[in-house]
Amino acid sequence: MFEFSYSDEQQAVQKMVRKFVDKEIIPHIEGWDAEQHFEPQILDRLAQLGLMGICIPEQYGGQGMDYNTLAIVCAELERGDTAFRTAVSVHTALNSMTLLQWGNEFQKEKYLTPQAQGSKVGAYGLTEPNAGSDVAAIQTTAVRDGDHYILNGSKTWISLCDVADHFLIFAKTTPDQGHRGISCFIVERSFSGVSTRGFKHKLGIRAGNTGEVFMEEVRVPVENRVGEEGEGFKIAMSALDNGRFSVAAGAVGLIDACIEASLKYAHERETFGKPIGKHQLVQQMIAKMVAGYETSQLLVHRVGWMKNQGMRNTRETSLAKWHACDAAFNAAVDAVQIHGANGYSHEFPVERYMRNAKAPVIYEGTREIHQVMQAEYALGYRKDKELRRNLPAWPFAQVEV
Repeated sequence: MFEFSYSDEQQAVQKMVRKFVDKEIIPHIEGWDAEQHFEPQILDRLAQLGLMGICIPEQYGGQGMDYNTLAIVCAELERGDTAFRTAVSVHTALNSMTLLQWGNEFQKEKYLTPQAQGSKVGAYGLTEPNAGSDVAAIQTTAVRDGDHYILNGSKTWISLCDVADHFLIFAKTTPDQGHRGISCFIVERSFSGVSTRGFKHKLGIRAGNTGEVFMEEVRVPVENRVGEEGEGFKIAMSALDNGRFSVAAGAVGLIDACIEASLKYAHERETFGKPIGKHQLVQQMIAKMVAGYETSQLLVHRVGWMKNQGMRNTRETSLAKWHACDAAFNAAVDAVQIHGANGYSHEFPVERYMRNAKAPVIYEGTREIHQVMQAEYALGYRKDKELRRNLPAWPFAQVEV
């Protein structure tokens, strides 16, 4: 049965994260954003609170909570700033949950467990300068050399590029086979030939760390290949199901922040002798925010419920990500409009919300990609096949190693 209310445990997590955000992110975020500074101590605090492995089984160092609790965490973090929701999305959803689904026991013990504990940070390397939505166009190569692979290439728009300890890197092992020639590897920052460079002067998410990863003759042990050779495309796409879920959840939090700021301003600001909240066109914008919040939250938590049941959820995740991210951007634009000229000022948070809200409409599948996906599902052109490995259903069963 689909449960619409939060459990006591989920409510406690939500309260804890909100308190953390109010105390340790919101008072500092305007300065971090203005200085384009990523504060790594926030990751340490997230680890101390158990949030870096919230939905990873206790067997592998996590908290063992359900997938909708991850959604709650992401929403509350993005209410503070998109940068820190992004960190959890990349570390937990894109990297750790992929290792949980596709990794072997050696990889889970060596890489997943310290990531779930928060002592190591994971990132995800798929996008390249000439390959975004067209994943098959990646040019990074991995050539087998005895008990190693030699990786050469670069990745771009990689979140946590300068702070991650482990990267999931997708590379061509058989370049002439398109998406069937892609394989997945765990690459450590400490491997010789790995370097990174963070970006500055982004439109939004300026308090986040995003940039490039370069690999020059990087020797990666065969045991660091995740899944079978040539299975990388399936791994990448299933990872995006998890990442998109967390991005959609974060969008719910951003809408919440827009509503919170707009209600406060609508009660305080007066025009024509009354609070602007009394004006119907202001009410219309707030009403749209509320509708976007409620519908997005329902879509996100349906996906979380499906994940808990062990059900394939690619179509539903795509819809949630598309709808929630569009709703968040529209809410941010309206929040700026409600604030009038003040909305254009650094003195109010809504201008940051609007800048931050644009990136999720683009990354992890553009709005247009998700529109095409939904149409193809409806028309019967797209059908999901069974995967060799599925994300574990919740509650997690103890696995005998």
